[in-house]
Amino acid sequence: MVEHGGRLRQASRDHDIPIDDWLDLSTGIAPWPYPVPTIPPACWQRLPEDDDGLIEAARDYYGARHPLPVNGSQAAILALPRLFAPAPVALLAPSYGEYLPAWQAAGHRVQPCAGDVVLAQGVMQVGHLMLANPNNPDGRRFAPEALLAAAARLARHDGWLIVDEAFADAEDGLSLAGVAGTPGAKNVIVLRSLGKFFGLAGARVGFCLGQPELLARLAELLGPWPLAHPARFAAKLGLGDTAWQAAQKRRLRDAAARLAALLAAHGFAPVGGTALFRFVATPDAARMHDFLARRGILVRHFAELSALRFGLPGDEAAWSRLAAALDEWRKR
Repeated sequence: MVEHGGRLRQASRDHDIPIDDWLDLSTGIAPWPYPVPTIPPACWQRLPEDDDGLIEAARDYYGARHPLPVNGSQAAILALPRLFAPAPVALLAPSYGEYLPAWQAAGHRVQPCAGDVVLAQGVMQVGHLMLANPNNPDGRRFAPEALLAAAARLARHDGWLIVDEAFADAEDGLSLAGVAGTPGAKNVIVLRSLGKFFGLAGARVGFCLGQPELLARLAELLGPWPLAHPARFAAKLGLGDTAWQAAQKRRLRDAAARLAALLAAHGFAPVGGTALFRFVATPDAARMHDFLARRGILVRHFAELSALRFGLPGDEAAWSRLAAALDEWRKR
């Protein structure tokens, strides 16, 4: 089982701190979720239907012709490898931990690669390529032009490019959502999620964007009703609320800049990140993770990278608490 951020119950048991006393900065989920109104009773009483306006809202938001709703992008991550015959697959390393076991479980031979190798000559040696843009956990970004060039090279031997854009909503000009599956990018698949930017991780709403034939096969594999009716209701509203989206972008970008400055002022200048998290590489990662956890502050520790990922504090009390802990660390 791949470890993820947000395991507050485990942290509470490990450190004997009540769960409500924690400041959770481990997930990269926006601390200001979309304000979902009261769910209509019909959403709980009736099965979801495809003609409820969700598809149209997703088309407008992503600029995509054929968005397929999925039970969080994780559902597509697990299912997509099963649609392809076993082949060598290149995965960016480091990256999201669920990619590798999903491709391996479907019989593919995985080749972890550095980004420069993946997008240059190395891409010719694999059947398919999957990466996140921006990358998780370090926030590395890949220019759309470079990705499309890699997709063109993959297409020469019927390879596919799968791009997970879970952290792309606050990024301008980075997404391939509008071109995935179009005549100029037939072998491009894009995954999107409402878990991070919209702060609705618990709703488990995602979309797969690509050519209709492949999406039809994926839909058949996933089966009926991939999204619960209440989740569809919330997602439709969030995707259509352009004023809230613009305000959320500004709020996230400002908070990310503030977090970077706070960390740098305490000797931990981030080496990467997005509008939703900052990535810090330090030899003290393990000790700092434990130091913060003993004070009820949970960040994500990447032991193999000796690095930490800090999510955004959600209010002034959280900012003050993090700043006080960093001050204590510096003065210890």
